[in-house]
Amino acid sequence: MAATANQQRFETIQGVVERLTYHSSESGYSVARLKVSGDRDLVTIVGSFPNIQPGQTLQLTGFWKDHPKFGPQFTVTQFKETKPATITGLEKYLGSGLIKGVGPVTAKRIVAHFGLETLDIIEYQSERLIEVPGIAKKRVNMIRKAWESQRIIKEVMLFLQSHGVSTTYAVKIYKQYADKAIAVVSENPYQLAFDVYGIGFVTADTIARKLGVSPGSEFRYRAGIIHVLGEAGEDGHCFLPKAELVEKVVQRLALPDHQPSPQVVADTVWKMGKEDQIVLQGHREHEFICYQPSFFASEQNLTSRLLTLLSHPVTVDKARVSSWIDRYCAATEIQLSPQQRQAVEMAASERVLILTGGPGTGKTFCQRTIVTLWKAMGRSIALASPTGRAAQRLAEVTGREAKTLHRLLEFDPKSMQFQRNSENPIPAQAIVVDEVSMLDLFLGHSLLKAVALDAQLLLVGDIDQLPSVGPGNVLRDLIESGRVPVVRLTQVFRQAQSSAIVANAHRINQGEYPMLESVAPSPNTDCLWWGAPEPEHGLEAIRDLVTALVPKWGFDPARDLQILCPMTRGDVGTRNLNTVLQQLINPPGPTRAEIVRGRVTLRVGDRVIQKKNDYNREVFNGDMGTIVAIDLEEQEVTVQFAERLVSYDYADLDEITLAFSVTVHKAQGSEFPVVILPIYMQSYVMLSRNLLYTGLTRAKKLAILVGPKKAINLAVRQVKDQLRHTLLAQRLMSAKAE
Repeated sequence: MAATANQQRFETIQGVVERLTYHSSESGYSVARLKVSGDRDLVTIVGSFPNIQPGQTLQLTGFWKDHPKFGPQFTVTQFKETKPATITGLEKYLGSGLIKGVGPVTAKRIVAHFGLETLDIIEYQSERLIEVPGIAKKRVNMIRKAWESQRIIKEVMLFLQSHGVSTTYAVKIYKQYADKAIAVVSENPYQLAFDVYGIGFVTADTIARKLGVSPGSEFRYRAGIIHVLGEAGEDGHCFLPKAELVEKVVQRLALPDHQPSPQVVADTVWKMGKEDQIVLQGHREHEFICYQPSFFASEQNLTSRLLTLLSHPVTVDKARVSSWIDRYCAATEIQLSPQQRQAVEMAASERVLILTGGPGTGKTFCQRTIVTLWKAMGRSIALASPTGRAAQRLAEVTGREAKTLHRLLEFDPKSMQFQRNSENPIPAQAIVVDEVSMLDLFLGHSLLKAVALDAQLLLVGDIDQLPSVGPGNVLRDLIESGRVPVVRLTQVFRQAQSSAIVANAHRINQGEYPMLESVAPSPNTDCLWWGAPEPEHGLEAIRDLVTALVPKWGFDPARDLQILCPMTRGDVGTRNLNTVLQQLINPPGPTRAEIVRGRVTLRVGDRVIQKKNDYNREVFNGDMGTIVAIDLEEQEVTVQFAERLVSYDYADLDEITLAFSVTVHKAQGSEFPVVILPIYMQSYVMLSRNLLYTGLTRAKKLAILVGPKKAINLAVRQVKDQLRHTLLAQRLMSAKAE
């Protein structure tokens, strides 16, 4: 009989892990079912494990506790892994995914050949694995390396867990530092925040405290300053005023037993400025402003390169261009509006031109006409966009090849540099870049640097959309500087006027409440509203739309539908919705392979999104794709992106996550046949006019707003210009004045 929790009578049990019920990759907290020798029933065990797999034989110390819902559970306080004692245990252990190159089938063959000596053979005589039918020499080498890595990884995991770091990142730390992992962490735990994706300052700081690093050490203050500037960059800022930086660092470094001195932080900022670890500059509105060096250099160099380009005028026969436009319009029987004609003429005669405008104003037709004109002028042409989806769409509307900017600039993962630059410019005389509202400071600088001085550049984007996810506000700054020629299309064309999506986008942009028709069995418009009053009602509304109405209206939820949310948290945030939508759109099935990573299940057929720039795989933050294969033997997941197939090792799966639902920010540059936008007061901090406008304009054929009018009205009224600390516009204006 199980003891009560209050008694906590400690005892030791031993058994084989049959299956994992739950495992948190963040904390290591696990719930598993254990087969104890001599017992018919499985035992539930609960505790934190660095790395727990089905088939492991564990010796556990702990106490029994009665869970009010799940009954008796063995709470583990200490554990030790022992070798599996049975053939079945060995098969489960080896086939659990523990070793790359060994899946369930291969594990069965190995154990059938070597029996209970299997683990000793792998440990000491791995060359004998060649004796197993179906295992070639290449696979033997793979297993040997994986086994050795696994042994060291376990040591790293145990060390990290004992110092407060998540087990999720143990493999990544090992891949970064190899057998030097423990030494690096012991010597300089803050280095993890800079070298290993997913380990930030907070985790590194926790490790440092456990290792005895003083909370008042200068080393910690320096790391905190860099961290706060990095957070500012993630919020879109290129710099922080010194006073704001000091205030934020003091807040960030504060602990119950330590209150940082603002003066000490300020002094550390000065020291780092003198050592060129950060850049300090005087400013007319602030005492000083503080940049990370790469931000400062990019902003300065982008300004300089753009001014250099603009200083080289374009020589063109304007009368000949005008005559060509007349002939083109007559041949195609399409009439350009005065604004569109101005854009085409300026594209022929300007070194750099910005074309902006809302939906239905003819930006796409303008681009196509400009590309046709440049071709007639004998120009070599290149087309690009920040994302794969946007590049694909640009190729479709122009009938020419279009690339992502990273491909156009030829990023080299080995050097972590773009191969195209001022010394080796893009081999084109005319370049079109679409969706430039997504262009951040760094990509904007890299692009301008790679445009040849005798080439022309057309930048196309909607100034009213959300700004870039990355730092800066490049499109807005370029326009506000008055230095770059701009054509803003404002006339909505007749064929677009029939679209309620287009009409409502312009109403929202002007601060007016959209004209919305309630969801009905047979809608008469392409812009609908379901007034579910509370988030839980909205969740049920989305269920009904996905399972019944959207398919009834002729759309495939798996292929055509995208849910766009203001936030990740909450009942109608992306995290919860992805779990719900996965079960509705891509439920488990006997032919769909799947794996569980922490709280997320990844399954063949799932839509996923890339969470960070991965230059080695050439996939970038915001790229969306579909899982097409999961190889349990090779421990790889294959994703089909717009341009190509990409494979991920299990250890790198935290780079992707489910994308049946994504934030509006992540959907920039993409279009979907059907978009559902849940808008609730729960997300009030994120609701804004440009967020609602951006989300609505991602829909090509049907948009459905779900939520109360109060929340939609707040989004329309709340103008957040995303004020960002950036000096690009001022730098360009001051250069103009000179």
